[in-house]
Amino acid sequence: MKHKGTHIIRHSLATNLLQAGGSLSDIGQVLRHKSHDTTRIYAKMDIDGLRTLAMPWLGVGQ
Repeated sequence: MKHKGTHIIRHSLATNLLQAGGSLSDIGQVLRHKSHDTTRIYAKMDIDGLRTLAMPWLGVGQ
């Protein structure tokens, strides 16, 4: 089932806030999430942010 309606609006808002430098805490407050776990789904959208946390693969770039 494809998402539609308010889900798309909320997802778009969260994605735009993340791209503009908003924190996951900020996004959770705007979307009124009760749990940080609910907001963490948007972390996977921040590829550049995740790259800063990733450890290099052994043997790559040596």
